[in-house]
Amino acid sequence: MTNAQTSARVGLFFLLGIALVWVTHEALSGSKVDARKGYELTARFKSLKELKPGDEVRMAGVRVGQVRTTRLAGRKAEAVMIIDNKVEVATDATATIAMSGLLGGNYVSITLGTDESGVLPPGSEIHAVDTPDLNTVVSQLGEVGKQVQTALSEFSGSMAGEGEGPGLLGKLDLLIEENRTKISGITTNLEDITGKIRRGEGTIGKLVNDEQAYNELIASLAEIRGAATEAKGFVSNAQGIIDQVKSGQGTLGTLIYDDETGANIKVVSQNLRELSEKLNHGQGTLGRLINDDTLFREAQGAIQKVNRAVDGMADQGPITAVGVAANALF
Repeated sequence: MTNAQTSARVGLFFLLGIALVWVTHEALSGSKVDARKGYELTARFKSLKELKPGDEVRMAGVRVGQVRTTRLAGRKAEAVMIIDNKVEVATDATATIAMSGLLGGNYVSITLGTDESGVLPPGSEIHAVDTPDLNTVVSQLGEVGKQVQTALSEFSGSMAGEGEGPGLLGKLDLLIEENRTKISGITTNLEDITGKIRRGEGTIGKLVNDEQAYNELIASLAEIRGAATEAKGFVSNAQGIIDQVKSGQGTLGTLIYDDETGANIKVVSQNLRELSEKLNHGQGTLGRLINDDTLFREAQGAIQKVNRAVDGMADQGPITAVGVAANALF
């Protein structure tokens, strides 16, 4: 191998190394947004969470800029971003600091917002929302783990018992031991009851084993349901009648709510009362007939005279009969 070939190979490997370094750098840091082709937006956070200049700014997962610089502004931390001129950020969009992965860096995530809200002008401040970082989440999980461990420890202590008194399991075991006879009796009774049901004894046993008893019960329930339906219809009809009476319809409704009919009934009652009083006092022809015996006796005498006249007419001729009748009556 000549010196020229060796030099050429060394130069080729050198160029390949430079290209590999450049590709790695671009893959890690991404392409930069030229400040002359972008505009600035500022986001204020309580903590930048290791955010540094050069980190990406993404919108809906698409890279739209980069962080230009970070700085403190009073009790807040500001991130100045360079956004591509071709990208418009809505005024109601929000910026958060997100993680690229568990081992990756952070970046600024901007929401899309709405078209009706308008566009943020260059140099303005975008609304920022602080989110918990991985360290905060891990710390909170650690606190939760401690609380769970404490709760389990207390539960174990209450179950096993602490100090002189027995725990929950000990109390339960003591309760079972003291009531062993009663528990045995209850179990025996339950076995007897289930045995009777299985043999078809008693009401429940017949319902469980006797199909005819079950059918009769179903029929009785159907009759009760029908009676309830009829009662419901009766109540509905009665309510309809009551409504008609309240509205003044029908004879009863007219008698109750019609003033003119009520007045007429009062007049008739008054007339009947006056008539009965006259009859009781013997006033008028009918009253005298009811209360005066003289008219009754005179009527009886007239009837007797008519009877004698009729008897005489049977023995006399027509002309004589007329005369006899006249004499008998007058």
